[in-house]
Amino acid sequence: MAAIKDLAEVHELISELFEYPKTIEEWEQYKLSDEQVAHFHEFGYISGIKLLDDSQIEVLRKELEEITHPNHPGHDLFYEFHSNESEDSNSVLFHSLGHWRITKGFHDVLWNPAFVMAAHQLLDNKPVRFWHDQLFSKPAKHGGVVAWHQDYSYWTRTVAMQHLTCWTGLDDASTKNGCLHYIPKSHKWGLLDAPALAGDMNGLMAYLSEEQKAEFKPVPIELKKGFATFHHPLLVHGSYENKSAISRRAFVLNVFADGTISNTDDELLKGVPPIRKGQKMEGKFFPLLFEVN
Repeated sequence: MAAIKDLAEVHELISELFEYPKTIEEWEQYKLSDEQVAHFHEFGYISGIKLLDDSQIEVLRKELEEITHPNHPGHDLFYEFHSNESEDSNSVLFHSLGHWRITKGFHDVLWNPAFVMAAHQLLDNKPVRFWHDQLFSKPAKHGGVVAWHQDYSYWTRTVAMQHLTCWTGLDDASTKNGCLHYIPKSHKWGLLDAPALAGDMNGLMAYLSEEQKAEFKPVPIELKKGFATFHHPLLVHGSYENKSAISRRAFVLNVFADGTISNTDDELLKGVPPIRKGQKMEGKFFPLLFEVN
């Protein structure tokens, strides 16, 4: 098959999946309440934010099914592609990065008004710039774990720490099929070492103090499909295996406040030209998603 166009070239909506607001009044419907923002800062997360309707979910499910095939013509545009990040064939965790470059729907979720407005508020009302995306899929009956971790422990190649993660379900997520779990207020623990993402679920415990272990009380984040949860880059989170008859598909959008800089001269993402240490994160692969004009 012929190579496809790299959608990273386009920094605006390219489909009819979302309608971008044109006035301040039109943006109001997407704003989080003051109480929701306060909850995020106190506990490290805010959940239950609706980002997609059923028709949008179906478009993204179809795209997900297409691009997970290793022979997809856009496969070389992925930054990472793991048909199973776990080493256990009976404990499958599909995980990829870079699909925003491949399909129109996963490209346009970056500019979903409900997403960018919430991200703007949770990043202290700063302009929002894209970092990278992720897909996670836990198949029914043999879906694997995502070990306890902090996102920023894998992202120290960018500074300052002014990042944000948004997880959105394409299936209903519950304790039965491996929903996210958070450790409330763990974003105040500081930076911990990074364990293997699909390794021992409890690998992080070796790096915790006795006080932190005592406060380690997981809270399940059960969500209906199309709803999202946002969390702080230092919030400890993970998800258990899926042994249910229901798949657990989700996509993740990672962003940071505009003005974040590179902390390395090496590649930031596979195949992306390096941004020299100390230089601003910007350009084709790190588009500005939202700013107040």
